[in-house]
Amino acid sequence: MARAKAVLESVPAKPEARAPKKPRRKRVASPRQVFERRYVQTVRSVDLWSVLKVAICFYLCALIVILVAGVMLWWIASAAGVVASVESFVGQLVNNKDFRLLSWEVLRAATLIGLVVVCLLTVVTVLAAAFYNLFSELLGGVEVTVVEQEELSE
Repeated sequence: MARAKAVLESVPAKPEARAPKKPRRKRVASPRQVFERRYVQTVRSVDLWSVLKVAICFYLCALIVILVAGVMLWWIASAAGVVASVESFVGQLVNNKDFRLLSWEVLRAATLIGLVVVCLLTVVTVLAAAFYNLFSELLGGVEVTVVEQEELSE
């Protein structure tokens, strides 16, 4: 694991960061000294087990949101008569006047397809993390700079 490099720099205070003048006193307030502490941290590897757990949770939550939104849209389309229009149109195309879309079968098919997509995207995400680990060994990883500002009054 890489060690953080800390640098302490003095930065002049911005005009809006200065203390407001009090109307009672004639003394002028001196500008405050602002210090910045910068940490440079390098991310060299990502734990694949953590990536797998986060990817499964993320993609399953996304699937649930999409399925709930789809059910709501199905109810709205059914109330507006759009589903009946689609059923009659498809019935005319296949020469079947009794063609019906069964909502539970559509929901089950969408859920199964969604679960397959969740599995595929999880595998792709873990592979991407493995490739990141491989390339970070060759190229050095990603450097992240964290800046902490501290004001010191005199």
